[in-house]
Amino acid sequence: MAEPTPNDSTYSRFQRRFRLAVNTGGGDAPGLNAVIRAVVMSALNLGWEVVGIRQGYDGLLNGDGIVTLDEASVQGITHLGGTILGTTNRGNPLRYPEEQPDGSVKIVDRSDEIVQAFRDRHIDALVAIGGDGSLHIASQLSARGLPVVGVPKTIDNDLAATAVTFGFHTAVQTATEAIDKLHSTAQSHERIMVVELMGRHTGWIALFAGVTGTADAILIPETPYDLKKVAEHLRRKYQRGPRYAIVVVAEGAKPKGGEVSLRPGETPGNGQRYGGLAERVGQELEELTGFQTRSLVLGHLQRGGQPTAYDRLLALRFGSAAVDVVERGDFGCMVALDPPDVKAVPLEEAIRDLKRVSMDGDVVRTARHLGISFGD
Repeated sequence: MAEPTPNDSTYSRFQRRFRLAVNTGGGDAPGLNAVIRAVVMSALNLGWEVVGIRQGYDGLLNGDGIVTLDEASVQGITHLGGTILGTTNRGNPLRYPEEQPDGSVKIVDRSDEIVQAFRDRHIDALVAIGGDGSLHIASQLSARGLPVVGVPKTIDNDLAATAVTFGFHTAVQTATEAIDKLHSTAQSHERIMVVELMGRHTGWIALFAGVTGTADAILIPETPYDLKKVAEHLRRKYQRGPRYAIVVVAEGAKPKGGEVSLRPGETPGNGQRYGGLAERVGQELEELTGFQTRSLVLGHLQRGGQPTAYDRLLALRFGSAAVDVVERGDFGCMVALDPPDVKAVPLEEAIRDLKRVSMDGDVVRTARHLGISFGD
């Protein structure tokens, strides 16, 4: 007999309450705690029991990371950054690193253990909060029979099935405030300041923060750049005055005919870690222009801090909608913003494509009208 869903008429025959689990996976993002609170409160109001899984799926695999979530445990967390459940971007149960007796590490598939652990703990469904990687895991666990509903989370805003992901607006706000502060020091020393922002394969944060922060050039992965064109653009600006410039680079941007900039020891691939682009661009621009240049990497500051009001509301809406989807028994889906509503889309559809910046879009057009160079 199939496991009943909460709205199944046979569910009332069972003695125990419906048990819902929630976890957070991948990189942290402002708004995670707001989702958790919305999931918990919405489920409690339906008479369900809610448990949290610590550190992605590690709490299940290690057997000591399941916590009860009640109203008291989620009181006053909506405005907090981070996640009360913890998270990891190295706990993929389908490719789990397992240390061997000889000290070597073997990659194993522990997905069957995850499914069995849910059954052993009488967990009826999972709300999985995560970005592209975490939702790929959720989709594969769903295919193995786990009742899953996904919630899109990433500051990169690169999931095509939703108009926006929570955490993105806060990251843009943080980056914009940092760029604002760079103007005064850049102008004081007549320098070019190159600031590197997150985004991985897409340039959403760099584009939005660069435009709102009055950058002179923005380099993003969607269009390979020619640094000679950027240099010429900055020389013209120095001639007109004022004699300083702000260049915003997305970590995954690359020059025409070149490759992305990776951290030392990294090799190209899906798990590659970007690094060093701001320094490289700064050095080349100084050589090309003769102007004094400084570079900095904003890094994980973009992930931290209190979520903006927009991100809090979006996160709360996503958490509430996820419980609605669970109540309907519509598993294997992800909640997504389709303005003005939040809807459910199949997980396979949700993770099919990355959402990339359109170089014909209105934000890029606005940037060009403002005299911002993309090095193309």
